[in-house]
Amino acid sequence: MTKIKSIFFDAFGHWYFIKRIFIFIFGIVSYRRYNGFNKLNISGTEYIKDLPDTNVLFVSNHQTYFADVFAMYHVICSVNNGFEDHINNPIYLLNPKVDMYYVAAEETMNKGFLAKMFAYTGAITVKRTWRANGKKVNRRVDLKEVNNIKKALDVGWVITFPQGTTKAFAPGRRGTAHIILEEKPIVVPVVIDGFRRSFDKKGLIVKKTGVEQSMKFKAPLEIDYENENKGDLLKKIMDAIEQSEEFDIVSQIEQRESENETFF
Repeated sequence: MTKIKSIFFDAFGHWYFIKRIFIFIFGIVSYRRYNGFNKLNISGTEYIKDLPDTNVLFVSNHQTYFADVFAMYHVICSVNNGFEDHINNPIYLLNPKVDMYYVAAEETMNKGFLAKMFAYTGAITVKRTWRANGKKVNRRVDLKEVNNIKKALDVGWVITFPQGTTKAFAPGRRGTAHIILEEKPIVVPVVIDGFRRSFDKKGLIVKKTGVEQSMKFKAPLEIDYENENKGDLLKKIMDAIEQSEEFDIVSQIEQRESENETFF
């Protein structure tokens, strides 16, 4: 039976009151990680405060499994409650945006009770087509998972990480471009930094304090939905989230040094 959104539960059959409780708990527990032990510097929220309630897609780089996502929950819920460029008043946790979803690897969200609780807040789980349990795989895209992302866009906002990995400057996946051209959402780029230095890979353990984290929202992308091809759109997305080759300064320096050594 297909679930539909109601006043009691979301489009995936998750009870709103349980989502609110979980978001509040995770929000309280994680708050000082962004506004205490470390400081999250936020900019560009003027681009999201007047967005429509549905069909909005946030595309972002990715540095940890969980900390990135919940930082976005903090910021977006704060903005929805009238605050701009800060999370200084966590009263917003009492009135979260419950129709907010995020795309996450199925293998990550199924490991342990805590991950499953976090998944209940809004995870759209997908099976990676290129990697599973640390090994390379080659499998087809599950159309049911694609339809779940479309369903979430129909009722709310979705956060996705086009690279599908926390590895910096990894290539983007064309599936993001495919969904954008089909669903025609408003696409808001997000650039985050400092999370990899602050937390372990999962984003659960604070490994360093006093880190200046940042989250920058950019103006929605201008997209020609009728004529843009997937390759060009993916390049535009990767440039916007500052993960294309042009932004990989370290590799550029190493390449120049290697060329100089070869020359001499």
